[in-house]
Amino acid sequence: MDSPCGFVVIDKPAGLTSHNCVSRLRRCFGLKRVGHGGTLDPAVTGVLPIALGPATRLLPYLPGEKTYQGSIQLGLTTNTDDLEGEQLSSQPWPQLSAADLEDALDSFRGAIQQRPPQVSAVHVDGVRAHARARRGEQMELPARPVTLHRLELLGWDADQGRLALEVHCSSGTYIRSLARDLGERLGCGGCLANLRRVQALGFQIDQASDLPDWPEDGPLEPAARPPILAPQNALNHLVQHPATGPQIEDWRCGRRLTLPDGLGTLGEPVVVLGDNDVMLGLGLLEVDQQLRPKVVFDARG
Repeated sequence: MDSPCGFVVIDKPAGLTSHNCVSRLRRCFGLKRVGHGGTLDPAVTGVLPIALGPATRLLPYLPGEKTYQGSIQLGLTTNTDDLEGEQLSSQPWPQLSAADLEDALDSFRGAIQQRPPQVSAVHVDGVRAHARARRGEQMELPARPVTLHRLELLGWDADQGRLALEVHCSSGTYIRSLARDLGERLGCGGCLANLRRVQALGFQIDQASDLPDWPEDGPLEPAARPPILAPQNALNHLVQHPATGPQIEDWRCGRRLTLPDGLGTLGEPVVVLGDNDVMLGLGLLEVDQQLRPKVVFDARG
């Protein structure tokens, strides 16, 4: 049987790490080569794309933007910038209208500088920040450029001090940091109450499947596994070239292909498809419309 190659999109439940989900899928499919795109905190639910087999080589080429829906609790600060952490302060939130909140949110829309949370995956002197934070260390994490392409106020509960948001943002954006910084701007503190990712790396929540149960004895039967999406489905943002005839064999042997004039942009990746739209791999476009193989599936030795 051919080894699976493609993407499984999991609706990650709360309480599990992204690594837990990869381990589950590795066991379910009987594969060693399994990797995820876009880590989710244990408390966060939603879209977690997982690559199977050779498709793991495509993860760097997936679009990095993500979309979240969640809520922010005003009046509280914690050491993790969410409700999971140790409470640091508590105070009343001001009387705010939706217009007041829109004004405050406006300063976070577009390209901004954002300081990651103390408990984050950022490396500090070669060690993850969350590991150092759990040892009780306090770090001055430098702000980094991120972009909030869309920041929409979905609702405001003035009695509970909680606002609901949808955020479409660049890779590397922390919604916990947004909650912290919005609370600081409003003068009352704030932290993330809950969060769900509804889009990541080009995959939508309506494509996601429940995480399968942990198999007791080896891989699951095919009928019990979540569906595998063809690898090119994750790369619709890239130019695609349908190879035919001798080009298919040339590609599998690692030879350059000559693309039609005007197809693709110099230095950009191009998806190569074969018969029945089966993905053959991905190449980088060079001068004279030459496509240099970068990722080749089913290569000839």
